[in-house]
Amino acid sequence: VAHCKRFFFCGQEPFVADEYIERLAWRTPGGGSRGGEAFDPKRLLEEFVNHIQELQVMDERIQRKVEKLEQQCQKEAKEFAKKVQELQKSNQVAFQHFQELDEHISYVATKVCHLGDQLEGVNTPRQRAVEAQKLMKYFNEFLDGELKSDVFTNSEKIKEAADIIQKLHLIAQELPFDSLMGFCCYPLSSPGKYHDLECQLIQEFTSAQRRGEISRMREVAAVLLHFKGYSHCVDVYIKQCQEGAFLRNDVFEDAAILCQRVNKQVGEIFSNPETVLAKLIQNIFEVKLQSYVKNQLEEHRKSDAEQYLKNLYDLYTRTTNLSSKLMEFNLGTDKQTFLSKLIKAIFISYLENYIEVEIGYLKSRSAMILQRYYDSKNHQKRSIGTGGIQDLKERLRQRTNLPLGPSIDTHGETFLSQDVVVNLLQETKQAFERCHRLSDPSDLPKNAFRIFSMLVEFLCTEHIDYALETGLAGIPSSDSKNANLYFLDVVHQANTIFHLFDKQFNDHLMPLISSSPKLSECLQKKKDIIEQMEVKLDMGIDTLNCMIGQMKHILAAEQKKTDFKPEDENNVLIQYTNACVKVCGYVRKQVEKIRNSMDGKNVDTVLMELGVRFHRLIYEHLQQYSYSCMGGMLAICDVAEYRKCAKDFKIALVLQLFDTLHALCNLLVVAPDNLKQVCSGEQLANLDKNILHSFVQLRVDYRSARLARHFS
Repeated sequence: VAHCKRFFFCGQEPFVADEYIERLAWRTPGGGSRGGEAFDPKRLLEEFVNHIQELQVMDERIQRKVEKLEQQCQKEAKEFAKKVQELQKSNQVAFQHFQELDEHISYVATKVCHLGDQLEGVNTPRQRAVEAQKLMKYFNEFLDGELKSDVFTNSEKIKEAADIIQKLHLIAQELPFDSLMGFCCYPLSSPGKYHDLECQLIQEFTSAQRRGEISRMREVAAVLLHFKGYSHCVDVYIKQCQEGAFLRNDVFEDAAILCQRVNKQVGEIFSNPETVLAKLIQNIFEVKLQSYVKNQLEEHRKSDAEQYLKNLYDLYTRTTNLSSKLMEFNLGTDKQTFLSKLIKAIFISYLENYIEVEIGYLKSRSAMILQRYYDSKNHQKRSIGTGGIQDLKERLRQRTNLPLGPSIDTHGETFLSQDVVVNLLQETKQAFERCHRLSDPSDLPKNAFRIFSMLVEFLCTEHIDYALETGLAGIPSSDSKNANLYFLDVVHQANTIFHLFDKQFNDHLMPLISSSPKLSECLQKKKDIIEQMEVKLDMGIDTLNCMIGQMKHILAAEQKKTDFKPEDENNVLIQYTNACVKVCGYVRKQVEKIRNSMDGKNVDTVLMELGVRFHRLIYEHLQQYSYSCMGGMLAICDVAEYRKCAKDFKIALVLQLFDTLHALCNLLVVAPDNLKQVCSGEQLANLDKNILHSFVQLRVDYRSARLARHFS
């Protein structure tokens, strides 16, 4: 098997001993692998022995061949190593020769450079002499008055002619006129020939521009660069660029398109494209835009302030947007300052007094909005006192019912309008936007504060505050019958409006003043407005007196003495009295109205005050009647209904007061023997004994000796 492995491993196919034995046995007759053939172990053994001998012979032959190849490989390796050594020696010799050659080349190059310098030193004066000779030749032609050279007669060589005339012109200008040479050169130093050629070059540039020949324009511009008329060439280019460029109504869009087109072209024509483009932009701003802005603004400057401000804001915005687009181009080092100066030059006369126009328009517009609203209501605004004697008289009249003068009948009108508020806020919002855009950064906080002051004057003072004052003056006295409490509607609308005012304060004013000292002034002004309105709302708490008065009127009209002392004790079919039903219905409406009219802590404060007064009213009302046993039960049912109504207040103190009142009403029906036990209960134990006694005295059986004895 080992011999077989060695043999087969020499080939590409891997050797598997089992497969090899199987194949050998299969090929051998009597190996037992063929069907129907008897197995002959001797013959198989003989075949194996013969095959092993063959493999041994083959192994020896291969081994000899391997040894021969190894000897040959060693011999060739020695010969290759010897050859490599010889090549290394040859390479070293070649490297030495290369170094010698490199040194020789460097020596020759040095000699050549020296020789070139010597030749240049000789050739430069020679070239100058040749050029001077040519200039003298052309100079003679000018002196003779006959230009015969091809450079002057051939129009295609205008570039060479321009270079010659430029040099002769400079030479002639350096010579004094009083010398003979200067006198002879006067024709060259005079503007005639020089300017004639300049005009010819500019005309050629103009023609090339009209034909759209960029390469020819570049050549002529390069020639004119050394002439005094180069700036005139730029002017001609700028003028022709604008021909047909402003045909639409949108001059700003046309200007942007023109500058983009010229920006792509100018670098191919002029050696200083940023200067040419900047000059084009300056020309557009100073000529096209300035005249357009003037025509748009002067038309409405004195006749229509609203349209004037809208146009000013729109034109300034579009101009700055155009400036932002132009910032993408190369206009030199400080293009931001350059464009800012151009914008300022256009609008400076309009921006100097912008805020005065803005404030004047805002004042007249706001006054008109308010007046138009009051006219629609057929209402003449009247002066209502806000303090001092008149305020004291009004409050005394409301609180004490003294007839100190008639109150104002508003006929249910709140004199507050969402439309008016939206219009005022919209006008102010637009004013803030214009202020942000048109004001100088140093004046922005001051101007924004002035606009805010206008909003405060017309929205807060002239509209909200006037409505509150009118509402206060329209509050009816507490003894009025069927009084309509419109002041709560005023409070509700004023609260909504002030939220809108506060939102504009935060959204539009704060960003303009957030980093300036004007911030504290605005916050203080806003705080003063809030405090002033809260004072008036606090004064409106007298509305609660009217509510209590209405409740008193309902109780007086609906409550009967027989309700709590019925003639037939055994035939009472009602659960609670009619007076209780109407009072509870009225109270629930007022509670809902208060919740809708106010927000925050103000709701709880007013409801607590109303709840306490409501409790006192019911307490004092119950003290006016005598109660039989069944009447006492009906009183308890009434108080239970009042207590349900008190839950709508969602004020713990109010609910506690009615719980105590309900417990007191139990004294009207409890058995005499249980009075002391009830009075010492949890809800009544801490009450004054006189209060308990006053309720017990309301019982019709109080005079009985037994009840008096038990309670004492």
